[in-house]
Amino acid sequence: MKTLLSKEALHDGVAAMAREIETTYEGRQLTIVGVLTGSVVLLADLIRHIDQPMRVGVIQASSYRGATTTRGDLIINSELMLDITGRDVLLVDDIFDTGHTLEQVVEKLGDFNPASVRSSVLLRKQGRQEVSYEPDFVAFEIPDEFVVGYGLDYEDMYRNLPYLAALEEDDLKRHRELEKQTQAL
Repeated sequence: MKTLLSKEALHDGVAAMAREIETTYEGRQLTIVGVLTGSVVLLADLIRHIDQPMRVGVIQASSYRGATTTRGDLIINSELMLDITGRDVLLVDDIFDTGHTLEQVVEKLGDFNPASVRSSVLLRKQGRQEVSYEPDFVAFEIPDEFVVGYGLDYEDMYRNLPYLAALEEDDLKRHRELEKQTQAL
């Protein structure tokens, strides 16, 4: 795999985004809502960098299933989410690709009558946007490559990598071979 962002670069980028968020919400209590599952690593690191009162919850949203890299119907499960009525909400997601998922989740959060909703993403993939919505906070701009690590996955694997990597064709072949071996057991 080709490393795009080192562990150190990720740490520095998340810290910088946290400072920007602190400035925006200075003097106000913040409710942070992470989008499962890709944002879990970012969410954990981000909240440790923000030094102000906050509540933390999650929402489940997915438009990708299994080995697919193309978008399907978005499924949003807000049952795990805490009450955001009248609250300043920061939605945290892993990647802004086409933008459909983030746009729809922000719209869904509006149904719960928050005082405000802003969004933050670890990554904004260049040249892929299909919506006019833009995230409010972005840690990194990246090229149009399929990335894994730091919470992002391919077939639910590689989320645990402490760096961000681009999967290349040889990596995908190796992954498929390992999957076949695992299924044969």
